[in-house]
Amino acid sequence: MDMKRGFTLIELLVVIAIIAILMAILMPVLGLVRYQTRTVACQSRLSQWGKAFMMFTMDNGGYFASSSMGMWTSFLDPYYQDPELCLCPAASKPVEPNGGPFPYGGTFRAWGKFDASYALYGLEGVYGSYGMNGHVSNDRPVEEDPYGRDVSNNWRKSEVRRAKEVPLLLDCVWIGGAPEQSDEAPMFEGYFQPTPLGVNMQGFCIDRHQSGINGLFLDFSTRKIGLKELWRLKWHKGFKINANLLEWPEWMQNFKDYN
Repeated sequence: MDMKRGFTLIELLVVIAIIAILMAILMPVLGLVRYQTRTVACQSRLSQWGKAFMMFTMDNGGYFASSSMGMWTSFLDPYYQDPELCLCPAASKPVEPNGGPFPYGGTFRAWGKFDASYALYGLEGVYGSYGMNGHVSNDRPVEEDPYGRDVSNNWRKSEVRRAKEVPLLLDCVWIGGAPEQSDEAPMFEGYFQPTPLGVNMQGFCIDRHQSGINGLFLDFSTRKIGLKELWRLKWHKGFKINANLLEWPEWMQNFKDYN
């Protein structure tokens, strides 16, 4: 007679153990692949913004927009179609889906949506996860700036020396900010201090892409930026990239140094 033979309990346990071991090995690898995929997709979207900025400057005599033209999401509106370009894949959900008055984002949350109080600025309903360098602007020096800015240090054109060291658009918790050399590093990951000009360096210093963020530069190139490297970029003409660096908080101490 033919005998039908099934698996024994021991054989089943061995198979389950092997599967568990394989999953333990593969899960970190799959997580890393997912992380890297998001990083590449983020850089691709920033490259698209680079093309939009390039077309804007070509249409405006080589100059960037002035603050009177609104935020980058407004003056670049004719140059892009897909609103998803405003979102880093690692931070695609807005912190205020129904709109809010101070919708600051986070490491993995998009800023916005802006509520009706921002309608005057053309921002109602807008959300995203990138922020523009507030020192890139075609504002002209005035007798007294209401925010105390020295706009003579602004980058007004893209064709400048060492443009690849000047940040233009980066991962950020707000729509823009104006970092200074004296800005302190965040006390803990995700901490930032709002200012009248948006956020300072802390708003860009977020661990969104494995010890760094992605950024678009004035030469319209994109790359990953180490968090400690943020203080070594030429945010404005007077930014001292060789100044003595501050003490790093504990959460940043093991990140790569840039001397």
